[in-house]
Amino acid sequence: MSKVFGYPEFDESGEQVLVTYDNEYKAMLMDVRVYRMKAGESRSFGRNGEETAVLLLSGEIKFAWDNGEADVSRKDVFTEGPWCVHSSSGKQITVKASADSEILVQCTKNEAEFASRLYKPEDAPWKYSCKGKFGDVAKRRVNTIFDHDIAPYSNMVLGEVLNDKGNWSGYLPHQHPQPECYYFKFDRPEGFGASFVGDQVFKSVDGSFSAIPGGELHPQAVAPGFMMYTCWMIRHLEGNPWLQTDRCEDERYTWLHDAKF
Repeated sequence: MSKVFGYPEFDESGEQVLVTYDNEYKAMLMDVRVYRMKAGESRSFGRNGEETAVLLLSGEIKFAWDNGEADVSRKDVFTEGPWCVHSSSGKQITVKASADSEILVQCTKNEAEFASRLYKPEDAPWKYSCKGKFGDVAKRRVNTIFDHDIAPYSNMVLGEVLNDKGNWSGYLPHQHPQPECYYFKFDRPEGFGASFVGDQVFKSVDGSFSAIPGGELHPQAVAPGFMMYTCWMIRHLEGNPWLQTDRCEDERYTWLHDAKF
């Protein structure tokens, strides 16, 4: 099995490499990196044969893409919704930081041409999932920036999760054939949680990630006292895109749907 957990550091240029097409996490079939940008700094993204999504995690930036530009800001991932630009092969997305900022860049192979789009917070509202179930300890807020229903031309899915303090998410334990990557942030630097991939478990901390091969169960939890943010990224398989209905729960635990707490 490929490596499934990572604790990457930011390099001198402000780049944090998560998964690539040829590192030990290549089973993700994506290239995912996070960048810390200083005020006044600019970066451009986009390569031939790849689609690219650039998500603002925090700060103030100017997005510029082939058919538009926008000045956007996000205090942090815990209090405000996402801004994201998604473009197809060969198109450039330029980011200029107006203040110290952090962005996440998700890419995968895709030759399809499609119109670039800016996703705003109102396009991806937070919605509670599992509220009142399992003793109310698995509720979390979820948004979907784009998936197969929203962007059927894409080979990727991008969304975010906010775990309430001390709660589980991705519960019941579930799996799907498509690979998925989680990137974690916490509202306090000492925050931590637990991420399960099959029978393996690791301590999730700020800036860590899990690389979940298709078919592996992957629930997760956060310690009491801390809020956990997860950016979730799925790679569709050829002829088998991930759909909201594809969640396959472990039958050993489905009795919990009817259990009294």
